[in-house]
Amino acid sequence: MLEPVVAFFQRIAYLIGRPFVAAGRWFSARRWVVKGPIAVIALAIVIGYGYFIVQTQSWTNFNPDYVDAYRLSEQTVDAGTTLPATAAPAPSTSSAETGTTTAAPAQPAAQTCQRSAIVNVTAGLIDFNVDENAWVSSMLLYKLGLFGIDWDHTPFLDNKASFQRGVNQAIRRTTVELVDSLGRMRGTSGINTNLQAARGNMQFDEESWYFGLNPFGPKTPSPSYYRAAARDLRLFDNTLASCAAIFDARADNLVEFIDRITSDIGDTSSILRERSELHSAGWFDTRADDRFWFAYGQLYGYYGILSAARADFQTVIQQRNIGPLYTETLKQLRAALRIQPLIISNGAEDGWIMPNHLSTMGFYILRARSNLVEMRDVLAR
Repeated sequence: MLEPVVAFFQRIAYLIGRPFVAAGRWFSARRWVVKGPIAVIALAIVIGYGYFIVQTQSWTNFNPDYVDAYRLSEQTVDAGTTLPATAAPAPSTSSAETGTTTAAPAQPAAQTCQRSAIVNVTAGLIDFNVDENAWVSSMLLYKLGLFGIDWDHTPFLDNKASFQRGVNQAIRRTTVELVDSLGRMRGTSGINTNLQAARGNMQFDEESWYFGLNPFGPKTPSPSYYRAAARDLRLFDNTLASCAAIFDARADNLVEFIDRITSDIGDTSSILRERSELHSAGWFDTRADDRFWFAYGQLYGYYGILSAARADFQTVIQQRNIGPLYTETLKQLRAALRIQPLIISNGAEDGWIMPNHLSTMGFYILRARSNLVEMRDVLAR
């Protein structure tokens, strides 16, 4: 009874293996002058794909609680606030004639200001994306796809790339807001050149490799631009620490910042809903994992950035009495990061064997968005 089934699979195995057997026979019949280059190319392909697979499957320093390392609770004043001056230690001078040592007058310390937690966390997220991990989207083998098929259209090896692009979306939005409002005194100061450079570098194409076809010729890869953006952000933070830059921690700037984030994650929620409603195919929806991990990465980034914003805008948050609401919003974002299924399924919302992970992620996004809208309304009154 099982013979037809066994015969069917034997036939499939034969058809799949036939081209490889023929290629092996052809290769065995060639001279080493032909075998050598082919063997080198084959070895390079094997090593390249081995490296590619390792980089797509290893998520170095991935930690939903990464915010704890920044010790944001230790920041006691708003970003840009002048810190209390402390006198520098007085140098001492000695007299050879009398054998006495005299202390010189204390030198006034240079004025310092509070650094920005938002800038620090944003630069750290860039490091996480392109220094601690390989930037997958611009890797040559990722661009080539699976036999010409875009990796995003397959269920394989694309989750990390989608996650990184989600984090990158949060970084891009933050650099725009730093330039437009947070890093300048509205109406009385120009745009900070370091922040402007960071914004420009973060808008660069996510998929550029060392060489491209449109336009044809050598290119600077995407990670190089993002590393430059991180350096620009840290230059701004150093300038801010020396009180030579501005961080405007006003309520209307926080309102605008929250409003932009609300709109950003709202767009992602709509994308999840559209995919869930129109392409429900359980484990067989090959784009569900892309949508899920992009949303996850976006929330991963905003969890840290909004945590940092609480430290940078603590006076406004205390004055408007939105501390409990802010805490609840961060809890909702952290709760969303606990969803880490092994296989992403886009099934029925009441499914058991094939659940709907997109709806679950969308639910957490909407809860966080609702809290952000409420905070924005309270601040805008």
